[in-house]
Amino acid sequence: MTTTERQWTDVLILGGGIAGYRAAVAAMAQGVKTTLISRGRGASPYVIGFNAPIGSIDDRDTPEIYMQDMIRGGYELNDKRLVSALAEHSIQSFKDLRALKVPFSNTNEHVSQRHLSGNKYARSVFVPEGTGKSILNALIKQSQQNGVEILTGYKVIELIRCEQRVIGAIVWKYHARNLVFIYARAVVLAMGGMGRAFSDTTYPADVNGESFGLAYHAGATLIDMEFIQYEPVVTVWPETCRGMEMPTAMLGDGAYLKNATGDRFLLTPANPKGEKGVEKARMALLIQNEINEGRGLSQGGVAFDTTVLDPAILESYVSHCKRLRAAGVDPRVTPPIVAPAAHSIMGGVAIDEKCWSGVPGLYVAGEATGGVHGASRIAGNGCADALAFGFIAGVSAASDIGPPLPSDICSMEDELLSNIQHVSLLDPKDNVQALKDDIRHALSTSAGIYRNESGLRQGSEKVRAVQMKIVRNKSADLQESISVTELSNMALASQCVIQAALLREESRGAHQRLDYRSQDDEKWLVHIGFKKAMNATLSHELLPIQ
Repeated sequence: MTTTERQWTDVLILGGGIAGYRAAVAAMAQGVKTTLISRGRGASPYVIGFNAPIGSIDDRDTPEIYMQDMIRGGYELNDKRLVSALAEHSIQSFKDLRALKVPFSNTNEHVSQRHLSGNKYARSVFVPEGTGKSILNALIKQSQQNGVEILTGYKVIELIRCEQRVIGAIVWKYHARNLVFIYARAVVLAMGGMGRAFSDTTYPADVNGESFGLAYHAGATLIDMEFIQYEPVVTVWPETCRGMEMPTAMLGDGAYLKNATGDRFLLTPANPKGEKGVEKARMALLIQNEINEGRGLSQGGVAFDTTVLDPAILESYVSHCKRLRAAGVDPRVTPPIVAPAAHSIMGGVAIDEKCWSGVPGLYVAGEATGGVHGASRIAGNGCADALAFGFIAGVSAASDIGPPLPSDICSMEDELLSNIQHVSLLDPKDNVQALKDDIRHALSTSAGIYRNESGLRQGSEKVRAVQMKIVRNKSADLQESISVTELSNMALASQCVIQAALLREESRGAHQRLDYRSQDDEKWLVHIGFKKAMNATLSHELLPIQ
């Protein structure tokens, strides 16, 4: 039998990664009760570094130049308000983390900074032993010291709304197998993107598009969903390191990419800077071209030549060297083999510079948001985004404590519980995991690095076939209903990607159409937005760039 609990807080943070904990620290500092719900840590532990234009290595760097890099790297599709907010808060993010004793690398009393693809100057700060883990651990510790209520092992099922305002969330407590209704005066959604909706990805299992389903059903708009960035240099050999991102910072330090004939294919008369002169979306395309045209190695990728690096520089990538050697490959002697893999999404919930979603009471941060990166995210900006907008979202949510919750709020719970239980599969013999795999295959084959109309339509039909298996019918098992709800959110996010890719009849950044190879600024310098229609259908609109 399902039991239910009830809790109250001021600001509810949904997400246990860097954006979530940064928001929690910021909200708690405003003097409001803050609760954080976490299923996992998302992709945050794997962060390699983040951009901060502090000018430690080159004092010519400034936030203004950083903004120019973002807009150029985003193919002009960025929301300029968000670009400005990210550049403005990036230096403060670095200072705040130093105050929390995050052990950033230093050289001769200067903070070390690496040169990542898409950046004019070296501006990525890092921790050799693991940047993401170090930052996340520091934020968790600060959250605990400040009194943030942290609830781990919970799955978010649905946002609670009252008179169009988000006033909390329903969560599933795994081990106790009961539901918890958590009511709040404001909510921050920071549950990441949808990398795990693809078959071959760098992302962990808890990043599969749930953020987008939750926000969409609450009334938010999803934008730029067609832009899926493939991490260009993901290890395919040695096999035990498969899925490990090789740092593009190594390319900035002098490592090379070579095809099966030994050619540095990125070094051309038109690009004399070689690897340093190519942003990530373009790099992924060029690597895939080498593989598709038969110039890849037998392992299915190209060589990431680490052997040319100065040994001291190479060994500064502590975790990568350790993993490669554990797999029997010494990067001083033998290069790993890499290929593109699905990584981040530039799209997500449309927000303003205060991280407001347009839905009263709902703020969004991290990779759950869309707009800041345009058509491609420059290297090192994922963590910078999570830190800056996590802070902004936390402060904004704490400052926007809505009206008192209705006195009869608990009377809503029976209806909410019934809605959750009335989600099931048309055929009980179907398997949720198998249907998720069907979505992953459909999305990967239709909306990969290269797209075309026929492939996208086929992918849409396959995802739609999964959606047709989900019905409104009372389930005998609540756990099964929750699993089907997760499947439904994953299918919705995937359908948004495919439909946006069908609509955008051009090639731009991380969206490449083989049947529309040119970039068309006259027609397509706009966002494609999806918002839930009155008849519950997926409808779109073209939105101007802010």
